[in-house]
Amino acid sequence: MAARIKVSARNLDFYYGDFKALEAINLDFEEKQVTALIGPSGCGKSTFLRCINRMNDLIAGTRVKGIMTLDNADIYAPGLDVVALRRRIGMVFQKPNPFPKTIFENVAYGLRVNGISDKAYLDQRVEESLQCAALWDEVKDRLHSSALGLSGGQQQRLCIARALAVQPEVLLMDEPASALDPIATQKIEDLIHELKKDFTIIIVTHSMQQAARVSDLTAFFYMGRLVEVDETKTMFTKPRNQQTEDYITGRFG
Repeated sequence: MAARIKVSARNLDFYYGDFKALEAINLDFEEKQVTALIGPSGCGKSTFLRCINRMNDLIAGTRVKGIMTLDNADIYAPGLDVVALRRRIGMVFQKPNPFPKTIFENVAYGLRVNGISDKAYLDQRVEESLQCAALWDEVKDRLHSSALGLSGGQQQRLCIARALAVQPEVLLMDEPASALDPIATQKIEDLIHELKKDFTIIIVTHSMQQAARVSDLTAFFYMGRLVEVDETKTMFTKPRNQQTEDYITGRFG
């Protein structure tokens, strides 16, 4: 049975003012798979990631050409509800960014913003989300303590729980472990393996080893272009493009 395409880009160009940061990107993301975006700094991978949930809309002077779809629906269509889109496409950033609130309120935040106030439901979703983020056992006895008292790795898993609470379909991760130590990084990677049973995950990473460990597909970006995409195992053993091989083997970037 062919995998279902969840997110797709077709001839996508992206501009910061007059600067063309992405050129003619064609890329499909399969449902319930992990796709890693790799490439040197400034190659456009994070810009592309932010196109998927329209976070770049918040930057003045930016514009998009081409098509980006979620379940075959154009996410840049006029009149599209961007808030509803971002509920379906959650995002976890490079540095953990918990709110200066309790652990419970961090996870409940998105639900409250969406008008949910039923205490039993909030309690249930907070517990489910923390369970899903492999954090519940560590924090269940201090849900009403400040989230700022958690370690960096715990804070990042809390941010993942916060993203999961509103039940998205796609999870974007922009170098989610780059600020973490090796033990915390392994917990995040283990978590990604678990989460892909239920979510489509797109991760930007500078670490070749991480891309090899966590992803099903890998896409290599260079100078705003998509150079190559393939199954991760193939990309790391038999890349078709010399540029890809040079990057993966550390000859540049």
